[in-house]
Amino acid sequence: MKNITTGLLIMASAYSFAQEVKVKSGNEKFSSGSHDCLTTQIFEGDKDKAMTKWKSKLNSFKDEKVKWKGDEIFGDNIEIKDWGNNPVDIYSKFDEDKDKKIVTMHVAVDLGGTYLTSSDKDKYKYIEKLMKEFAVDLSKDNIKDQVSAAEKILGNLEDDQKDLEKKNKGYKDDIEDYKKKITKAESDIKDNESAQAKKKSEIEAQKKVTDEIRKKLDKVN
Repeated sequence: MKNITTGLLIMASAYSFAQEVKVKSGNEKFSSGSHDCLTTQIFEGDKDKAMTKWKSKLNSFKDEKVKWKGDEIFGDNIEIKDWGNNPVDIYSKFDEDKDKKIVTMHVAVDLGGTYLTSSDKDKYKYIEKLMKEFAVDLSKDNIKDQVSAAEKILGNLEDDQKDLEKKNKGYKDDIEDYKKKITKAESDIKDNESAQAKKKSEIEAQKKVTDEIRKKLDKVN
């Protein structure tokens, strides 16, 4: 049941994020200056995780070096096969809204003196698709982590509930045992009282026998 619930939540999140995640054109200030860029948002996560995943994504391309410094990741001479043999530099900057758990990602692509804009349709669509898939997948991954954490808490609560139910059954069983013991004790009390009454009668009879024997002793001179 948990796996089904998890799957449904992830599917719902995937659909939701696919609708929400948008890649927009803009201009952002990087450490290297202000550049035309593409911007998108990653939901339910944190900046460090987003930057770690993006660095790994850039490393999946052939490159000279991918460096992480502060809020930025710089991919030096990234080769994108679909674009031929001309390498590009990719500047990526990340901002985080911790309260809303939203990471905003800005990506500027230096084509060699000019920066990528929507006027270069094919390359723009490639980066746009790359960023959207990255943002959707990472947002889904973040939600999956939350679902796993929530399920763990739920599992612990369910275990606690089972323990309480087990103890409750034990208490009820104890009560039934105590009731049986009380019923037996009440019966034993009655039997004991009857036995006491009988024993008192025997004692009184024996006292009379003893007294008669003593009288005989007194008569002997």
